[in-house]
Amino acid sequence: MSMLTASIEQVIVPRARDLGGFEVRRALPAAGRQMVGPFIFFDQMGPTEFITGTGIDVRPHPHIGLATVTYLYEGEIFHRDSLGSELPIRPGDVNWMTAGRGIVHSERTAGDVRAAGSRLFGIQSWVALPADKEEVDPGFVHVAAANLPIVEAAGTRVRIIAGAAYGAAAPTPTLSDTLYADVALAAGASLPIDPGHEDRAIYVMSGEVEIDGIRHPPMQLLIFRPGDRITVTATVDTRLILLGGATLEGPRHIWWNFVSSRKDRIDAAKADWQAGRFAAVPGETEFIPLPG
Repeated sequence: MSMLTASIEQVIVPRARDLGGFEVRRALPAAGRQMVGPFIFFDQMGPTEFITGTGIDVRPHPHIGLATVTYLYEGEIFHRDSLGSELPIRPGDVNWMTAGRGIVHSERTAGDVRAAGSRLFGIQSWVALPADKEEVDPGFVHVAAANLPIVEAAGTRVRIIAGAAYGAAAPTPTLSDTLYADVALAAGASLPIDPGHEDRAIYVMSGEVEIDGIRHPPMQLLIFRPGDRITVTATVDTRLILLGGATLEGPRHIWWNFVSSRKDRIDAAKADWQAGRFAAVPGETEFIPLPG
């Protein structure tokens, strides 16, 4: 069990959920902590192995008031949305889908990948939008791994997924100050984390890190106290996600796939989905009904 230290404000052990043979570990939102910077939802997907003929089938469903962010370590997911976007995401790429006033999408395992059998391992997160940008037009951006900047030092490799860090900035579009990076550390290597972002946290995907003399195992979200320079040292080869950014102007209401600063807006989105007023996803005939 990880301990709080002079640098660590909170440790969140994600709860595991079985989604029909596919396990996710949800670190955000958590008891006592809704967001880290703009990140309001953080799921570790897998690692899972799909036998031949199986895969994921997340039918079309709606979002408002957020951006979904998909990043993979292994495997492939085929994305379709109501804007007409249609493409696979593979390891090292990022899909940034801004829901704004409303979007619908599906996530599936493509037929050729399903036929061969596959593995899946990655992070699915949501970024809440600033209150004055919650109703922007929906949008979708796919950034290939080759177009995300990489910063390397002795034993350290950082791929900037979104926002800016270590002198590099990703082309991924953000609507508020955002910190999001995939970090690989060799055993004994250290990662300095400056206090330039208001909120900062790490999620250890694999390996082990040491902070303030205390060792922390994988599959935990470590949220740092603001204002201090932090040093994270890998005791073994380690992979982690660095996330954070500016705190938004207030908490958010969350219901199903909807996020908003206003409860009445979520109620309106419920009614719109129930009545079929969201745009359809081309090529899809199914959808997920409104819960309840």
